[in-house]
Amino acid sequence: MTTTALKQEVTERLDSLPPEDQRKVLELTRALTERRPAGVPGRDLLRFMGTIEKTDLDVMRRAIEEDCERVDDSEW
Repeated sequence: MTTTALKQEVTERLDSLPPEDQRKVLELTRALTERRPAGVPGRDLLRFMGTIEKTDLDVMRRAIEEDCERVDDSEW
């Protein structure tokens, strides 16, 4: 598919969406085009290994298990 054809199809599909979904598409395209830092290689982080207390790690693990493993069906 050529770039022109791709843009045309995206525009046609976007026009057929309700305003709320169009805003979601806009948010997605903004997120995809934002510059993100390259990050740090894992080997550069090894010096921090073992610096977090076990009790703090347990608190973090519980928070992740309780809050981050939920699925919100009403999102997207």
